[in-house]
Amino acid sequence: MHPCLLVIGFVYPEPTSSAAGTRMLQLITAFQEQGYSVTFATTCKKSDKAFDLESIAVKVEAIELNASSFDEFIKTINPTIVVFDRFMTEEQFGWRVAEHCPDALRILDTEDLHFLRQARQKALTTNQPLDSFLFKTDTAKRELASLYRSDLSLIISEAEYTLLTQQLKIEPSLLCYLPFMLEAKDCQPQESCKPYNQRLDFVSIGNFLHPPNLDVVRYLKKTIWPKIRTVLPETKLHIYGAYNAVNSKEMHNEKEGFLVHGFVENAFETLNSARVLLAPLRFGAGLKGKLILAMQAGTPSAMSSVAAEGMFGDLDPNGIVEDSSDEFAAQAVALYTSASKWEASHSQGFSVLKTRFEKHQHLLVLAERIKSLLGHLEAHRAKNVIGQLLSHHQLQSTKYMARWIEAKNS
Repeated sequence: MHPCLLVIGFVYPEPTSSAAGTRMLQLITAFQEQGYSVTFATTCKKSDKAFDLESIAVKVEAIELNASSFDEFIKTINPTIVVFDRFMTEEQFGWRVAEHCPDALRILDTEDLHFLRQARQKALTTNQPLDSFLFKTDTAKRELASLYRSDLSLIISEAEYTLLTQQLKIEPSLLCYLPFMLEAKDCQPQESCKPYNQRLDFVSIGNFLHPPNLDVVRYLKKTIWPKIRTVLPETKLHIYGAYNAVNSKEMHNEKEGFLVHGFVENAFETLNSARVLLAPLRFGAGLKGKLILAMQAGTPSAMSSVAAEGMFGDLDPNGIVEDSSDEFAAQAVALYTSASKWEASHSQGFSVLKTRFEKHQHLLVLAERIKSLLGHLEAHRAKNVIGQLLSHHQLQSTKYMARWIEAKNS
């Protein structure tokens, strides 16, 4: 009989809309390759962009918040491992899993550190130092508590791993660095990758429901694009993203070459036609899926330091990294107009993919960590005293609040 993995999803994965959707599919596939049968359960409704999980032999179940039906559900499937998709699902369901399936390994997939992204946004909008907000928000306290309550947390960025272990002194035994995981063939140049002289214009891409991406569109419109357009008056900037907001549509201006297109089904083809990706993110966290897609399409990127964070390690980037708007625009123009610079960055992207994101190396680490934890789970939990304390208090507060809501709704 196959061991069972239960994924409690915050939303249905939408790999064509967001990097989070791609990440979730990579995790599911990784566990399937290790012999796990997978059940995906969520309280969220299925959108028209949701991936068909049943097409890859994943069983899909609808669950409810604050309902004892979940208790019967999880006891019935009796999972070996439960993966919580972001800390919010661990808050809602973690205590129920611990109570009804105490031997199940509880893994938190952080996606990115929400408190870091929100603190950077607050620092930007208030023009105050990041440290004024970083560990002081309710989100930070909730997310870190969730991390401690879990047996293992998957951290997608080395920068975030360093933040947690060095600044917060969290035990590395509670964390596992696990970035995007790509098949070997997807780290190699594709025959369809277009050369420099067959590409035109700039491109920007990202889910408009994600605040950092919407901010990028505004920043490009107001600050970056006018500087580029002054030097390259015939070029255009094509902006794509799922869930195109009204205010982003209003920024569309053909005379300025600022073209907001909305959702695109095939991001590879879109990136493969553009010469340079613009990603001047001013806040955010985790790894940027748009940069991975650009490298796979052989498209160099002009990035901010926030966008590039955790992506390249000791390797050179596949383009330029700059935070000054003047320098960003100037270097983006140089990358666009110089065939030699472009071709060097084009090749470097594939080196980065192969060295840092090829699936096999990361799967071995994950498999070994899980094997060790399943074999020594009681001893592992005994060492996590903070986690025990937080679990105790959460069980008392969250549990009885949920029971009260359940009784109220009945």
